[in-house]
Amino acid sequence: MINQEFIQISTELQQLITAEQAWHYKIVPKSTTDKTLEFYIDKDAYSDEILDELELLFGKTIHLEKVDHEISQRSLGKYYRKKKGSESSVTDVFVPKSDDFLINLISEADDIGSSDIHIETYEDRCRVRMRIDGKLIERYVLNKEDYPAIINKIKIKANLDIAEKRLPQDGRIFFHDGDQKFDIRVSVLPTLYGEKVVMRLLSKDATDIDIKLLGMNSEQLTNYLEGIKKPHGIILISGPTGSGKTTTLYATLKVLNRVHSNIVTIEDPIEYTLEGINQVQLKESIGLTFASALRTFLRQDPDVIMLGEIRDAETAKMAVRAALTGHLVLSTIHTNSAWGTISRLNDMGVPPFLVSSTLNLSVAQRLVRLLCPKCKEKQEFDTTLYPRNYKAPQNIQEHYIATGCEDCFYTGYKGRKAVYEIIPIDHDIAENIKAQNIDENSIAEIADFKTLSGSAFELFKEGKTTIEEIYSILINS
Repeated sequence: MINQEFIQISTELQQLITAEQAWHYKIVPKSTTDKTLEFYIDKDAYSDEILDELELLFGKTIHLEKVDHEISQRSLGKYYRKKKGSESSVTDVFVPKSDDFLINLISEADDIGSSDIHIETYEDRCRVRMRIDGKLIERYVLNKEDYPAIINKIKIKANLDIAEKRLPQDGRIFFHDGDQKFDIRVSVLPTLYGEKVVMRLLSKDATDIDIKLLGMNSEQLTNYLEGIKKPHGIILISGPTGSGKTTTLYATLKVLNRVHSNIVTIEDPIEYTLEGINQVQLKESIGLTFASALRTFLRQDPDVIMLGEIRDAETAKMAVRAALTGHLVLSTIHTNSAWGTISRLNDMGVPPFLVSSTLNLSVAQRLVRLLCPKCKEKQEFDTTLYPRNYKAPQNIQEHYIATGCEDCFYTGYKGRKAVYEIIPIDHDIAENIKAQNIDENSIAEIADFKTLSGSAFELFKEGKTTIEEIYSILINS
């Protein structure tokens, strides 16, 4: 089916050919039977030689339907992402049963910038989805009979028990194919119709992360850098899973990483590698927890300690103890705002007077997709697009919307940026914490900090993102 902009095709049709084949021949699948394959083809690329070549390549009778060049280009850009530095041949064919399917799948995910691969099964179908810029896209549909073999291959590579299908399992794969080298965290979950696997691509080199480019404005960056320069205390970053907390932590470690500093981390999982830092992988099954690792760290003469997450009261109390004994502690915590971190620590049994004397910075962050600069379109703004009860700090006359082009694979977005809420714990705020006067509105009066919703609105006002992207942040303001 063709609309004015795209050829509409299913995932099953999409996977009949590789991206290299699609772009080389300028074709998009239309339909298939046992003996025939039908393609849409760019009318400017059509020739009898291509017809003969495709019949030889696929071993079927080929039918080609010509479409306009613009529709062909938009459809190719939407469905077939070009891989960076790809050397794949146009003769490569997608074969889920083949031994190298799993390798090609992981390699492709890394090439197109995916963070997670989801392999899942339902009553009638199985599929592969990839998370790109925070959103899942359906990439492949698998045959039901091929699914168990693929799951077993993943389990074998991750050193998991292939006979165990009733309990969740976790493992790791070290992936090495050509120039691509990284770790993969594997999680297997028993579901109603079979096991679901999520593979998270890890251990990217952190040397390119720059704290100045993460999304803090100049005032937030100044406050943050001041906070991490203190020789002891706690810096906590809050936010949901996938909000970029680990990236902020590693950008911080990169700033603190000096020859005269001893930095130790305990993480689950180790998502980045950085030379000069002693990284420890959490292993709860053998008793290596955040709290037990932290106890050992204190005997390792550290200057800076990074905990992947403060999950329980024991870890929270150990982190406070480490800060009191002259160490700088960095960690993450699950709360909805920077100010909610203080309440969370109190709930974990850390007395307010200890929180006030050890907490240097409380940070909250979210990730927001950025508009593609090549195709975003300006429109008049309608205030009914705001969440109900949201009061905008200033009037907006115009805004930008996502449209889509070949450069952004017709998503309308390209890349992501973090928005921050950073509260430096100065003397006045510390006194309020000690007195348990932790109402966010009263604190906002004595500490002029930009809230998460304020930072998100700033990004929207500058025309860098859409109201849809920041809606969930504004609704919680």
